[in-house]
Amino acid sequence: MTRLSDESWVSSVLSKRLSIQEGKEDGVKEEEPTNAFAPGSTHFPFEKVFPVYAMGVLKPESDPVLLPDDSRDPIWDAVREEAKIEAEKEPILSSFLYASILSHDCLEQALAFVLANRLQNPTLLATQLLDTIYNVIMKDRGIQHSIRLDMQGYHSLQSYRVAHVLWNQGRKVLALALQSRISEVFGIDIHPASRIGEGILLDHGTGVVVGETAVIGNRVSLMHGVTLGGTGKEIGDRHPKLGDGALIGACVIILGNIKIGEGAMIAAGSLVLKDVPPHSMVAGTPAKVIGYMDEKDPSLTMNHGQKHLLAKKYASNMLAKNSSNMWPILLEMEDPKLRTRGKMARALEDSCRLRLGLLLCQCKPLPQQEKAH
Repeated sequence: MTRLSDESWVSSVLSKRLSIQEGKEDGVKEEEPTNAFAPGSTHFPFEKVFPVYAMGVLKPESDPVLLPDDSRDPIWDAVREEAKIEAEKEPILSSFLYASILSHDCLEQALAFVLANRLQNPTLLATQLLDTIYNVIMKDRGIQHSIRLDMQGYHSLQSYRVAHVLWNQGRKVLALALQSRISEVFGIDIHPASRIGEGILLDHGTGVVVGETAVIGNRVSLMHGVTLGGTGKEIGDRHPKLGDGALIGACVIILGNIKIGEGAMIAAGSLVLKDVPPHSMVAGTPAKVIGYMDEKDPSLTMNHGQKHLLAKKYASNMLAKNSSNMWPILLEMEDPKLRTRGKMARALEDSCRLRLGLLLCQCKPLPQQEKAH
């Protein structure tokens, strides 16, 4: 591809392209835009903001796998309509929405453009990334299906899917280079050899780490700070396997080649070292089963509230057996002002330290408080 230096010409071509596309869709010829995209207006710095567009038009190396010409993609249609509405409501975003969405023919093309511009750096050029990402997506039906089902953590997930295909093709150095860029840009480290299903949600996503031999099923939700790692004592297949519909809370650490059953919930801050039964809820460091889920896929409802009832029930049983074991947990708090029943429960819950969820039940005052009163 050759670089096009005339930015006004690029702006004119892009404007005409959008007008033609909308005219075909609506059956009515649309007027030429008269805003920043018009040839006579102030030049928009496409080459700096959207470097791919300043370097020519994408041409796939071979025939891609496409949907039939007469088929409609309701998801892509909805995305385009929303982009048009937002461009009218927020004119400052019109150029961004146009270059990222409205100037493209399909979801795959728009996604390749966005990812290429997000992952580029001085040595990984946007045009080269665009060609690679576009060809991978358009030739892989699995990715085409997944990009319409995945939810949050979207850019990092789709970048991983491209790297995963490259890894399986034997292009491991390029796949690892993409992994490095994904970690730098999105703060999420997913090894390209790991296997991840579809309908995935990475809520917030920051700090998520997925090891080389990890497997994540379909419809799995992971909060921020989740680690699917190895124990350091194993070789080969050494990372966790998450069943369909599992819900993994914030800052959970799962180590070793263990299985997390379908529909299981792991409460925030847990350290999981053993297999987790299907549809169970585990908590603690190390994690233990404290109850069972009524829902088939807790990852879809994201109902973390159930853990409070289960933790309260578990804490009551613990207190009934040996209430003296609770005081060391209470005394670990550094701030004595927090050592009251209500504030203690809130502080422990917010800190994502799972075992402190045991304190959500009614507790006696601390020994120091008993003496003071």
